[in-house]
Amino acid sequence: MSIRIILSTCQTGTGKLDDGVEVLGFGYQVQKAGAKNAIASLWKVDDAGTYALMTAFYGELQKGDVNGTEALHRAQVSLIKSQKYNHPFYWSVFFAIGNGL
Repeated sequence: MSIRIILSTCQTGTGKLDDGVEVLGFGYQVQKAGAKNAIASLWKVDDAGTYALMTAFYGELQKGDVNGTEALHRAQVSLIKSQKYNHPFYWSVFFAIGNGL
């Protein structure tokens, strides 16, 4: 069983600059602690946009025919195609860390 961590809150993929490793943030740290993969965010997220993205993401995962990386990609494409959330601010905030998410 693989562990998947989804961090759908603000700036979970960033950290304070020091020696360069911590810039990867909490998403990197949970992977380092044993989670095989993580999805994290790069800046402050919009609640409604994040809700739309995560709803699409989990909808794709439930189909069972994709891994987390592809589910995130499909969710991002669905927001790009929407009228309300097509700006990159909404769909590009989240990124995948690890292999085969």
